[in-house]
Order: sequence, then C-alpha cells, then structure tokens
Amino acid sequence: MSSIRHTAKHALTLAALAIGLLTQQPSVWAQNEPKPPEGFVALFNGKDLTGWKGLVADPPKRAKMTPEELAEAQTKADESMRAHWRVEDGVFVFDGKGQSLCTAKDYGDFELYVDWKILPAGDSGIYLRGSPQVQIWDKPETGSGGLYNNQKNPSNPLKVADKPIGEWNTFYIKMVGDKVTVKLNGELVVDDVTMENYWERDKPSYPTGQIELQNHGNTLWFRNVYLREIPPA
Repeated sequence: MSSIRHTAKHALTLAALAIGLLTQQPSVWAQNEPKPPEGFVALFNGKDLTGWKGLVADPPKRAKMTPEELAEAQTKADESMRAHWRVEDGVFVFDGKGQSLCTAKDYGDFELYVDWKILPAGDSGIYLRGSPQVQIWDKPETGSGGLYNNQKNPSNPLKVADKPIGEWNTFYIKMVGDKVTVKLNGELVVDDVTMENYWERDKPSYPTGQIELQNHGNTLWFRNVYLREIPPA
C-alpha cells in the first residue's frame, strides 16, 4: 500500500512540475525578446504598425497644408502604409510598393539603433527629421551609412562595413543639431558630419522632424528600432 501511495505522490509531483513549466513558458519566451539598450525606448513593438504612419509629401509641402488638408492626406497615406508595410516575426517588411514608413512622433536630438536587411540591388535609407538620408544600398565599392545627399560636406562613408547582402546590418545613428555620427555594425562610418538640408539648401537642418524608413521600390526588412532622445544642452 505504501508503494502505491509513493507512486501516486510521485506522479502528482511530476504533474505539478509540468503545469509549473507550462505556466512559466510565456515569461521565459518574453525574456528572449529583444530589449532596448539602457535609456532607449522601442519605436517598434514587433507586433503591428502602432506608432508609425504613412508618408505625406515633404516637410516644406506639409508646412503649407491646412490642418484639414494634412489630415485628409494622412488618412490616404496610412491606407497605403497598411497595404504595403506589414509585420512578420517581429520584423517590418516592405513589399516594394508605396511610400516610406514614418514615426508618428517628431524628434529633435537623438540616438537611434535600427537593424536592416536588403536584397541584391536594394536601395533604401533612413531619413532624419524628415530629411534624406543615411544611405542603405547594394554598392560594395562605397558601402552604406554615408550622408548621400550632402553636396558641401562629406557624403560617403569612411569605410565599407556592410555585411553580405541578405544578412542583417545594424545602424547606430546620433544626431545633435545638424551634426550626424553613424556606426555600421560597430564600425565608425560617419564622424560628426554636418547633414545638409536637402529640401531647402539655404537653411540648416530642421530642428525637429519624423524619422523615415525610405525605399526605392524594392523589398526591405527592418527590426529592433530603438531611440533615446537627447535633452537640450
């Protein structure tokens, strides 16, 4: 009889352990999800397009719109965004059609991390405060990370630090005032260079603006978008 009781007790213990493991699994999985570096916030929740919007024109054109015109244009842009941008397994995926994906919030000075991946002949970029751009492309002789639209200041990266096409790359971007620093996969490729105002060449960079994931009609992937706002000095 004692043997039977011992066996039954052992079975109950195993069952309790199994139930405990099952109830713990969600928290274990959550621990494996990417987390922002200390002091940074995630701009992308890994699940949907919350916190993002479609692109409406450029900063000077948006500034000329009435609130009603801007709201109408934004509604149409958001419809296009939902048609061409989606989330799969914690990754933004762009189907090669439509417009850029933009943060719903404007930012001033900041530090930004973003992972990206392209296909052969891919061409993309990160717009800072609504202006182009930190370059992403399949151009191995030059490399990604340069301030492509600069005319008076350096536009090319200091070195080629891209990983092979089809692999994930990581940008670290810091913008303070109109000065930009970029690291690609841990390598310094832009060192405190003035980013020119592409839209209005006679003016400095806009003090605030949205961050945009830009495209040139090809499939793109982005993930782990983290930002830290830098308070005014």
